[in-house]
Amino acid sequence: MNKQDTVMEKSKRFAVHIMQLVEYLARNKRPFFIVQQIGKSGTSIGTSIGANIVEAEHAISKKDFLLKMYISYKECNETLYWLDLLKEIRYISEEQYDFMKKQCVEIEKMLAAITRTTKSRINS
Repeated sequence: MNKQDTVMEKSKRFAVHIMQLVEYLARNKRPFFIVQQIGKSGTSIGTSIGANIVEAEHAISKKDFLLKMYISYKECNETLYWLDLLKEIRYISEEQYDFMKKQCVEIEKMLAAITRTTKSRINS
């Protein structure tokens, strides 16, 4: 299994957990805009972590691959922001937060390494 497959599988599992979190938040009548934002950045309709990783696999160039992976990296950062906010306003427990943050940070680190390596290869 190569690194992209690993990050893709991790992002897919993370997306499932985000969907479960969105369902939990919606059931508990949390403000819709917060539910929508964490869902959008974590799984996302449009630009998402996993969807961009899949697109990167079929990139037409190394620069296109880098762009898609970098978008995924940025989505990870946004998702971390929303998770921090959800914890701070006590919409999720410390355990939920730790579980989700650990996954997101792991994906973020993998994407940072992939983008750094790819950029280095493009520039050499």
